[in-house]
Amino acid sequence: MKICIYGASGDELAQEYFDAAQSLGRLIAEGGHSLVFGGGSRGLMGACARGALSRGGEIVGVAPRFFDEPGILFPGCSRFVFTETMRERKAVMEDLADAFVVLPGGIGTFEEFLETLTLKQLGRHDKPIAVLNTLSYYADLLRMLETAASGGFLSRGCFGLFALCETPEEALRQVCAARPLSGSIRRLADYTKN
Repeated sequence: MKICIYGASGDELAQEYFDAAQSLGRLIAEGGHSLVFGGGSRGLMGACARGALSRGGEIVGVAPRFFDEPGILFPGCSRFVFTETMRERKAVMEDLADAFVVLPGGIGTFEEFLETLTLKQLGRHDKPIAVLNTLSYYADLLRMLETAASGGFLSRGCFGLFALCETPEEALRQVCAARPLSGSIRRLADYTKN
């Protein structure tokens, strides 16, 4: 399975975030899966890639050519795909992936998660999505989504389109255990939690 991760590229984060990201990378490689990521050497992206590399995992980096400067890209990738734009980068990552794990991150990560979630809601894919909620990082985002659902802006079925996970082990279990729905994946009622 090719598992795409989204996550922070910055280094000024609590150590617990790095530990969880590196652990996830190790688990991905130990499970015989490939890591697909944005190619960065820093932040949680880099930590996850270092974890996968430490266990001999396949690592596919995807980045626009303007990122190809000293110290920016992770040097241990098995393969690198260069794109011309950030939009193209996202599309390539989505196409390569069989599943997604969203690590804590900033607006880029939020945008990647919400686009992947939107595409799933629209029936453009039925790939599993796990959100790694290290240190309850995504609690406020979940509250915002809950407010949107309570106000009628969002179907409650959307909450079934992804799994909120507290540990790297749980995130990997969730994406590996997920099975596509039979029938139309555009029916959000299929995802409504009981």
